[in-house]
Amino acid sequence: MPLVLGVDSSTQSTKVELRDADDGRLIASARAPHPPTTPPRSEQDPESWWRALGAAIALLPHTDIAAVAVAAQQMGLVSLDSALRPVRAAKLWNDTESAPESRRLVEALGAQAWARACGSVPVASFTVTKLAWLMAHEPPAYERLAHACVPHDWLTLRLCGRLVTDRGDASGTGWWSPAEGRYREDLLALVDVERDWRGVLPEVLGPLEAAGDLTRGAREELGLTGGGRTIVAAGTGDNMGAALGVGLSARDVVISLGTSGTVYALSDRPTADATGAVGGFADATGRFLPLACTLNATKVTDVFARLLGLERAAFDAAALSVPPGAGGVVLLPYLDGERTPNRPEATGILSGLRSNVESAQIARAAFEGVVCGLLDALDALGAAGVDTSGRLLLVGGGAKSGAFRHIVADLAQRPVGVPGADEIVATGACVQAAAVLHGRPFDQIAAAWNLGHAEGVDPDSRVDARAVRAAYARVRG
Repeated sequence: MPLVLGVDSSTQSTKVELRDADDGRLIASARAPHPPTTPPRSEQDPESWWRALGAAIALLPHTDIAAVAVAAQQMGLVSLDSALRPVRAAKLWNDTESAPESRRLVEALGAQAWARACGSVPVASFTVTKLAWLMAHEPPAYERLAHACVPHDWLTLRLCGRLVTDRGDASGTGWWSPAEGRYREDLLALVDVERDWRGVLPEVLGPLEAAGDLTRGAREELGLTGGGRTIVAAGTGDNMGAALGVGLSARDVVISLGTSGTVYALSDRPTADATGAVGGFADATGRFLPLACTLNATKVTDVFARLLGLERAAFDAAALSVPPGAGGVVLLPYLDGERTPNRPEATGILSGLRSNVESAQIARAAFEGVVCGLLDALDALGAAGVDTSGRLLLVGGGAKSGAFRHIVADLAQRPVGVPGADEIVATGACVQAAAVLHGRPFDQIAAAWNLGHAEGVDPDSRVDARAVRAAYARVRG
């Protein structure tokens, strides 16, 4: 029974799953935390990800694995020197300090030209803006930079000693074109026209290519047993890994409720949205994954549960005890700025408060504010020409919340499916590892593992979703 290890290295923690490579049976799972961050500056030492990976693996009962793959938080900048050591802490996707650089880059080329060139209009979350920030604000560190990569690339490097990436994660940098399948050095020239960018960036591997073999040093550092060969897959970004973990099909759309929120769909065609709302990303299989992101999702409901002094179960129950619309209370949940719409300096707004307001109304407004923001992102996908008529799947930590499940279904007015896997990004990494190990297409692995199953939640047709969303839109402006 060959075993595969899937790694989800997210903003908050490392999650790992050990699965049977043949039938996908879950053998064990574990997690270990990452250092907390607070935007606008959001940074982590890459070594903390490696330590967390080792701590999570130490909790597994079996560590003799045939293949491993890493899916990690997208878009962060890991700056490496000529010896492949980090120059400084990694700036993460939700670090918004590079907002001025993003505006400068867009102005230099124009939004339409950026969308044509790399499928996206860069905002502060994109790696290219963080590279421009590093050059502008930390020249000594920038001078030491010999290689630029994203978090999953660095972890794959630590596993096998080779600096590589995949098309999915490369597509979130702002310097790789999903439509053309190549780096755009002309875009990097907008950051630094004098630097020779050849050799600075990782090699982009194909979907079923292996990055290499697990090195002896990595095996010892991580406490992995067994002396046989362990294949290291190319890895990918977390959203691409999640798409693999749910067996996403064409026209299906996913709403992911984590610290941030993402809405994405599988497409056979690349997108180029000049408004900047939709990132024209690639997926991990050779197709495309147009995606819209919000910075504020479950952290919003966590904050309001804390402010109201309620445990999560009680907070969920309070929200569901109030009719849709929260009695006129509306939350614009831009607590740490926002990505969709692009308002990096924004803050939250709680509107409609009266002297008779109850805590349950505020709880309901917190959930509805997050959901309305995500449905705005879903609308943006449709406006960009993406077909989202298939299943609507709800994933991430927030998908466990009954309030989120019902409010998404009610405000979208369509059935919601909740996949059974607890850690779909780690599951997707396992799928990639198994596909590379067996040399089989991803959809065959998904079918063999029965990844298409999802628990259904039907909408309440009596809910006036338009009225709720219109009230939110008035506050949003």
